[in-house]
Amino acid sequence: MNVNSDDHPTQRIRKILKENSGILYTSDLTVHGIPRTYLSILEKRGEIQRESRGVYSVVNALVDEMQIIQIRAKTAVFSHETALYLLGLTDRTPLFYSVTVPSGYNATSLKNSGVKVYFVHRARFLLGLVTVKSPHGNDIRTFNLERTVCDLLRSRNQLDFQLVSEALKKYVKHQDRAIDLLYSYATQFRLQKVVRNFIEVLL
Repeated sequence: MNVNSDDHPTQRIRKILKENSGILYTSDLTVHGIPRTYLSILEKRGEIQRESRGVYSVVNALVDEMQIIQIRAKTAVFSHETALYLLGLTDRTPLFYSVTVPSGYNATSLKNSGVKVYFVHRARFLLGLVTVKSPHGNDIRTFNLERTVCDLLRSRNQLDFQLVSEALKKYVKHQDRAIDLLYSYATQFRLQKVVRNFIEVLL
C-alpha cells in the first residue's frame, strides 16, 4: 500500500480508503501509525461513515455492497438468487441480496437492511462453501453449484419458478457440474426425490 508517512494523517487515511475501494479497517491505522482521533475528525466532516465495529467507508462512494454486507454479518453466506448471479447461473442482476445463516442466528439487522435471509440447520450450514469474486473484485463467500441447486429446490416455493427452471437448465449444461456431489448433498438435505425429479428430466 502506497501510504507516505510524511503525509498528514487525514491524507494518509484518504489514500488507504482509495486503495481499499472505499473501505477502511481500524487495524489499517495501527499498521500505519495513525491515531484513531483522525477517524473521528473525518467522520465529523462527513467524509466517512461507520459501517460496523472497526470498519468505515467513504460517504456516498460507490462501495461494494456485497463486501459491506459480509463485513457487517461475517457469518452470513450469499446464497439462492445472489449465488445464482455470482456463479453465472443467471444473467439477472439481483434486485436484493440473499444470504443463508445458521438456525438461531439473529438476522434482524440483515432483514432491516433489505437482505433476504434463509436459515439452515447448523450441521449443514457450511456445506459447499466457496469463495468467489464480487462484481467489484472482492472476495465473497457463497456456495458452490451443487449446494446452490439444493438451496433452490429446498426453497422453491419462495422463489420465482422461471428463475429456478432457467438456473437448473444452465446447471445441467455447466462444464463444472458434479452430479454425484449434487446427489450427495441432496441426501443430506433429504431432497433426493425432488432433485432426481428435476435433474433427470433435464439430463
